[in-house]
Amino acid sequence: MPVSIGIDAHMKKNILITGPPGCGKTTLLEKVAAGVGMPVAGFITREVREKGKRLGFSMETFDGNKGTFAHVNIQSQARVGKYGVDLQALELVAVPSFLSSSTDVLAVIDEIGKMECLSALFRKAVLNALDSPNPVLASIAEKGGPFIEGIKAREDIELHRILIGNRDSLAVSLIDGIRTRSFRTG
Repeated sequence: MPVSIGIDAHMKKNILITGPPGCGKTTLLEKVAAGVGMPVAGFITREVREKGKRLGFSMETFDGNKGTFAHVNIQSQARVGKYGVDLQALELVAVPSFLSSSTDVLAVIDEIGKMECLSALFRKAVLNALDSPNPVLASIAEKGGPFIEGIKAREDIELHRILIGNRDSLAVSLIDGIRTRSFRTG
């Protein structure tokens, strides 16, 4: 799938942001969510750091719920590298946050990645959100297994690669596009 740089007159409904770690995906999602002028639901992730070392990842919903879903000290069968993944925390905090029964809500998912995709409920909820009438703005891993690659290959996806040099202009064009253009599903 070609990576889009500009936005045409009819944006695809579901917008994915990809790029290397540390390039600003979460910051971009936050800027767009704050600037679109419509209700927002979903969650963002943050690194949990202590004395400069990354120890895990926390999540915060746009309505204020918080939790830690991956950490070096979590004992779990679900693991990615050195991190134990708390699937229950992910499923109780993040999953309900981006599934809205209202229409005209921007669903924000940060991120569709290896840790999150360990949860079957998360994968199902992502598909439900992408298939819903609401637009989705999500970050997604650059590389991934069949689920992640399948999401990127959907017809209703507009994929943008973020780099440090384009993140500010990309935020402005996504906000503009979401505010002023109609969405299409394919």
